[in-house]
Amino acid sequence: MALYETILIARQDITASQVEGLTETFTGILKENGGEVKKVEQWGLKTLTYRIKKNRKAHYVYIGHEAPAAAVAEMERNMSINEDVLRFMTVKVEKIEEGQTAMLTNKGERSERGPRGGFGDRGPRRDFGDRGPRRDFGDRGPRRDGDGPRAEGGRNEGEGDRA
Repeated sequence: MALYETILIARQDITASQVEGLTETFTGILKENGGEVKKVEQWGLKTLTYRIKKNRKAHYVYIGHEAPAAAVAEMERNMSINEDVLRFMTVKVEKIEEGQTAMLTNKGERSERGPRGGFGDRGPRRDFGDRGPRRDFGDRGPRRDGDGPRAEGGRNEGEGDRA
């Protein structure tokens, strides 16, 4: 049997307990067909990058499992039939990582970044570095004679008398 990771995205308007019910349904299908579930993680309600079937948010679920190909095919068939599942993807992997996945470990790191959002201490905004302070350009004044396209008679080149 091979190792797989499955991510499923469920609609935003179902409750967390309904998402757990969906997860139990799909893991039950794997177990009935000779598979073994190694790890299940609820990633929670997240904002989607783009709309999927008129949904802007969705519940994410990760399932790490070891199962025969027929069991995975049956689980995916049931996912495609279920109207609460927006998308799913199953990938064959070499091994299932121990501990939390990257999605759950990143949540803790965000609070540790500090007030600057991870950009470091750049000092106050008045620090211009080696550029020096900006000058006030102000009004540059009128054009001098002979400077620019309107030097003679106020007409641009190529403009003649229009008849």
